[in-house]
Amino acid sequence: MVDWATRPASVSDVAPLAELRAVVLRADLERLGRYDEERVRQRLRDGFDPAHTWVIEVGGALAGCVALRPADDAYWLEHFYLAPHVQGSGIGSGVLRELLERCDRSGVHVRLNVLQGSAARRLYERHGFTLEAEDPVDVFMVRRPA
Repeated sequence: MVDWATRPASVSDVAPLAELRAVVLRADLERLGRYDEERVRQRLRDGFDPAHTWVIEVGGALAGCVALRPADDAYWLEHFYLAPHVQGSGIGSGVLRELLERCDRSGVHVRLNVLQGSAARRLYERHGFTLEAEDPVDVFMVRRPA
């Protein structure tokens, strides 16, 4: 596994994270007929909250991000993107495991949505997420505390 670290996000991270989102989601959004060059970036800008976001770094360089946003009855796992060159290296599992352990200690459900057909769904299923609902574009999943 590759050595990685997280750090709290700052406002200055929004532009590089929006670019990362565009790269990571492009193939899935194109497959679903939903890719829009500007909208893919704007959706991250609109939902970006540095108070609940962490930047994932490998060797001090940006490699990804993840957000855990508190809601009424759960946390929402959002904006979980890893640069293509580090996908499959165990970083996603490591980051997810740390976040879920924190949620388990709090006894809180975790919810997320993933694009239909995305390989990320398998990662989430391996970590205990189950189907809650779906539509032609999104799959909504939930994980109850361990």
